[in-house]
Amino acid sequence: QHTCDFLIGLEMQGCFYLTNTCSKISGNSPKKSYLSFFQEGRDEYDRKYSSFPDALKVKMRGMARDMFYFGYDNYMKFAFPEDELNPIACEGRGPDVLNPSNININDVLGNYSLTLIDALDTLLILGNVTEFHRAVRLVIDTVSFDKDSTVQVFEANIRILGSLISAHILLTDPRNPFGDIALKDYDNELLHMAHDLAVRLLPAFENTSTGIPYPRVNLKKGVPPDSINETCTAGAGSLLVEFGILSRLIGDSTFEWVARRAVKALWNLRSNETGLLGNVVNIQTGQWVGRQSGLGAGMDSFYEYLLKSYILFGEKEDNRMFSAAYESIQSHLRRGREACNEGEGDPPLYVNVNMFNGQIMNTWIDSLQAFFPGLQVLNGDVENAICLHAFYYAIWKRFGALPERYNWQLQAPDILFYPLRPELVESTYLLYQATKNPFYLHVGMDILESLEKNAKVRCGYATLHHVVDKSKEDRMESFFLSETCKYLYLLFDEDNPLHKSESKYIFTTEGHIVPVDQRFREKSWEDQFPFLLSFTKICLGCERIPEERRYSLPLKSIYMRQIDHMVGLS
Repeated sequence: QHTCDFLIGLEMQGCFYLTNTCSKISGNSPKKSYLSFFQEGRDEYDRKYSSFPDALKVKMRGMARDMFYFGYDNYMKFAFPEDELNPIACEGRGPDVLNPSNININDVLGNYSLTLIDALDTLLILGNVTEFHRAVRLVIDTVSFDKDSTVQVFEANIRILGSLISAHILLTDPRNPFGDIALKDYDNELLHMAHDLAVRLLPAFENTSTGIPYPRVNLKKGVPPDSINETCTAGAGSLLVEFGILSRLIGDSTFEWVARRAVKALWNLRSNETGLLGNVVNIQTGQWVGRQSGLGAGMDSFYEYLLKSYILFGEKEDNRMFSAAYESIQSHLRRGREACNEGEGDPPLYVNVNMFNGQIMNTWIDSLQAFFPGLQVLNGDVENAICLHAFYYAIWKRFGALPERYNWQLQAPDILFYPLRPELVESTYLLYQATKNPFYLHVGMDILESLEKNAKVRCGYATLHHVVDKSKEDRMESFFLSETCKYLYLLFDEDNPLHKSESKYIFTTEGHIVPVDQRFREKSWEDQFPFLLSFTKICLGCERIPEERRYSLPLKSIYMRQIDHMVGLS
């Protein structure tokens, strides 16, 4: 079967029905390199995707740049200092203070100029040093985390903490990969802000029997008294990259340790039979409340951060966990034929199964799963990444967007909205970097033109409420600027300093760039006793942290509990 035929078939059908067993490939079927995946074409479909003129690449790069600035400039004009832009009404959006239970809004919005912070390194990627400096100054001068805001720990970590750390690293990198971007009189303020925020998130790790954190924390008061004891695997297990970098930048193991403890606690709860984890766990009992195991919502970034933590920190245990998890995924979640692009049976897909027995639990996949081809690229499994990416692109071709859930048995959306998510664009970008095949430039152009046609409104880009009729919701989430626009721009900007720099970078799960740097593979604390630190270390930049937050009871309790534990061991 030729790949072009495969793509045409998916585009015509929308999807396909998957069997529960993997089909065996013919013993006479020769193994082809993934490089043949888009080559040897003789039909019109192949000719369409086999080249991408330089002039068109320049045009698309400009279109991606304009898309970012249309959203960013209107946010600054109509919404700042609020968290998000309502692009239809041309006004700002903050937390829903009248309805604290509205977690769809309040988990993300903390009244801390979210969209501006989230977009910092995108400005630098686009080469706008002047606006980058202005934005950094605005953040330093106007943003405070001393807020009576209850936010999701995961969202505050990836969107705010990660961006502050990334921007700080870029500002202070002596190698100047983006040119001389030094900011006059910059005194590590972004790092101090990141540290302050991380301290405010620490109470989530206290009073939990397993070490798995509470899902939400009030930035001023700690864990709310009515907080639930259930959290998702991705939310609790995707803090290690940002917390680990912060620990290694300031020489304090606390943040990395609590994040790593949560990862290990989740890992130890995996099924003995399948090696899989569920998607929702009770942080006090360690019992799985949600037994669904998949690659999408509730689990996605847990796998992503196992591999990226290993890349960044070089900890062999992270690699061991990721390798074991990847093997379990291939054994129990993957359905379809054994080989990606040859043999009999259905093309491969990853389904949602019961973590304990590997039986299919439902017949849908969600749009967040489109990140997985990009992770497969990082893991060196490019051929499988190509196949899985083609599946999601076929769905995009059908609707001009990815529905939040798609039923692969009914060949129809289960949940119809699309909030401008970046996952398919991210995988497209990473696959282009891995293969340099012009097919992925065509995919990026298709996505870019779809967004321009279907999501652009008066003051920005709006969430699609319905991917079929293209009705809209008045919200532009911060990740549209921090990820979707960034990956689209980088896809068409071959000469970007990020691509030309001798430094290597990874993207956090929110699309923030951090260098793969030797200093992040070193610890300035003693490995044997990482918890017995002077309390003064917590207060790097104490003058910028309110007095009442400097030596919080939860933070002391973490230390004292570990001291007691170490004494007991001795």
